[in-house]
Amino acid sequence: MILEKIYVELQHKTNRNNAIPPVIQLMVALRFYATGSFLMTVGDFCGISEVSAHSIVHRVSPAIAALRNQFIKLPTSPEEICRNQQEFYQTAKFIRVVGCMDCTHVKIQSYGGETSELYRNRKEFFSINVQVIINARLEIIDIVARWPGSTHDSTIFNHSRIKTLFELGTFGDGLLLGDSGYPNLPYLMTPVLNPTTPAQHLYNEAQIRTRSKIERCFGIWKRRFAVLSIGTRFHTVKRALPVIVATAVLHNIVQQNVIPNPINPQIYNNAVAQMRYVNNDMNINNEKDLILDYFNRLL
Repeated sequence: MILEKIYVELQHKTNRNNAIPPVIQLMVALRFYATGSFLMTVGDFCGISEVSAHSIVHRVSPAIAALRNQFIKLPTSPEEICRNQQEFYQTAKFIRVVGCMDCTHVKIQSYGGETSELYRNRKEFFSINVQVIINARLEIIDIVARWPGSTHDSTIFNHSRIKTLFELGTFGDGLLLGDSGYPNLPYLMTPVLNPTTPAQHLYNEAQIRTRSKIERCFGIWKRRFAVLSIGTRFHTVKRALPVIVATAVLHNIVQQNVIPNPINPQIYNNAVAQMRYVNNDMNINNEKDLILDYFNRLL
């Protein structure tokens, strides 16, 4: 079904002979994503010209990226949110987590012009700063790929829809985990910078161990699609963005076929029920409350 949709998009609207069939176009794009090679090299490998390879990559990438709403989805129903929380709980007993968030830099070449330096990041190479949120299965459930490399992570978050959704209470009592580059908000838990109590140390350990999943996701994603780490050589940013989103879609297609570890929902439900019994409605509104009312009781 997925391939059929892509094939329809890639079917040439021409009566000329020797048009490159959709399956070959798809293979050319996948070869480019997986190796990050020059399009001339990809074309030589597939027996087509560099011009054809260039045209194919820029036809296939938007076609795959158009599937993002089908494969890159935030949990919406109470059942999906609860399942995310249960799966994250298995890692380090951090409750109520629906996603881990971080940004990663995707290498590009300088586009030149007056705004070119906006894409130079703090590590001194040109990039697009991509915000990603994942679930416990290392699937990308939200992606923002449009900001220059010099943009701070918190700026991207402040202008993203995910912040609005959390502030509207879309995810109930759900929490996001982020690193210390993000602001500490009622729904966004970051590490304690100078922990002093055993409960704070336990909170930090659980937070960091749970959040490490997003670093693993970045490693797998960029290892699968070397074009993200080697970098693209396109002349405009509009050419690069569909490639990033397309690889995220393909990453999720692979991850969704990985058999998840079995979970025991009752263990998580018992922990939540105990907290609600102790705190009436589990009225935890910030990091301090979470440490005092939950992690302090785990000691």
